[in-house]
Amino acid sequence: MTSEEIRQEVLKMGAQARAASYELAKLSTAQKNAILLAMADALEARRAEILEANDLDIAAAEENGLTSAMVDRLKLTPERIAAIAQGIREVAALHDPVGEVIREWTRPNGIRIEKKRTPIGVIGIIFESRPNVTADAAVLCFKTGNATILRGGKEAIHSNRAIAAALQDGGEPQGLPSHSIQLIPFTDRESVRYLAEMDEYLDLIIPRGGAGLIETVVSLARMPVIKHYDGICHTYVDRAADLEMAKAIAVNAKTQKPSVCNTMETLLIDRAVADEFAPVIAAAMREKGVELRGDEDFIALAGPEQEVKPATDDDWTTEYLDLILSVRVVDDLDAAIGHINHYGSHHSDCIVTSDEAAAERFLNEIDSATVFWNASTRFSDGGEFGFGAEIGISTDKLHARGPMALEELTSYKYRIYGEGQIRG
Repeated sequence: MTSEEIRQEVLKMGAQARAASYELAKLSTAQKNAILLAMADALEARRAEILEANDLDIAAAEENGLTSAMVDRLKLTPERIAAIAQGIREVAALHDPVGEVIREWTRPNGIRIEKKRTPIGVIGIIFESRPNVTADAAVLCFKTGNATILRGGKEAIHSNRAIAAALQDGGEPQGLPSHSIQLIPFTDRESVRYLAEMDEYLDLIIPRGGAGLIETVVSLARMPVIKHYDGICHTYVDRAADLEMAKAIAVNAKTQKPSVCNTMETLLIDRAVADEFAPVIAAAMREKGVELRGDEDFIALAGPEQEVKPATDDDWTTEYLDLILSVRVVDDLDAAIGHINHYGSHHSDCIVTSDEAAAERFLNEIDSATVFWNASTRFSDGGEFGFGAEIGISTDKLHARGPMALEELTSYKYRIYGEGQIRG
């Protein structure tokens, strides 16, 4: 396709999504839930078709030399399809925030005002690799009455097409408006640009992927973008910490699942407990296969047998997403807060301490979306927060911050009720 043909196709999808969004806003919670259950059934009914499409993606991935880890992220199995369908049913069971009255009050002149949750409208989601994101994103947006335009990566194009078609086709007999869920069917880079520039139809865009993708979308977008670039998460072991607790939290935050954005990347140790804690945590991390990179103080205290590499300035701003950890000894709480606010990515940070005043200072002064006292940063997750599901984690400050669930996929409007009042 030519660039102009791609632009016209994306614009057509935008107009269709806008029309669908007006119809979606009319659906009741009961209607939306019935549609979601029909989507889940359709996904399982089309299992063979989806697996056949996925085989094409897997063959292309292997031919192009993708790593085994990447191939596994792409691969669908009957069990994984069943899990996606079950996830849709769980979204149907979640509380629907649309229509909730956030606040209401009456003015002295008798006018009554309601602030009420509404759908955002049309949401564009650009993502990479995993085909299950197609279903996750579409159904969360649908539950909150939003039309969705999805643009996946080329690695999963056949799987994504099959899943999106199953969701739309499966929901329509139960009342899903046409074009509520659309997937851009081609992977030309121009489609990202045209989607990001389509502010006449798109109300919000959410990029899910690496820093390169996010930077591209942010540079092009003419509408609000919800994003996070990096998960440079910290744990600070305060001088008043229970050191056994600190060891358990730090090991979990680094090693439980090192490839995700809420994993700890830097450990800070208060100088007052560093003599005791540094060799203990170094040994514990090394036992888990973690490569350590430390400042001069940590290297000396950990001991030569731990083979700690000297940390560079780049280490304090690196999201490893691997079994690698940078460690620094800091003078006190002030130094820890200063380090995190300077080097961190405003994602998730933790203090381990029995000093309530120190904890309150940390929770108040750290400029991050989620801050923890005596708990692993791995809990920075919509499911763990009790939201049931999430569409991503935002490090922005406007509209949505932290794990984004159903409430964050809504906006609001003011409804004003009068009895003939006029302004003098």
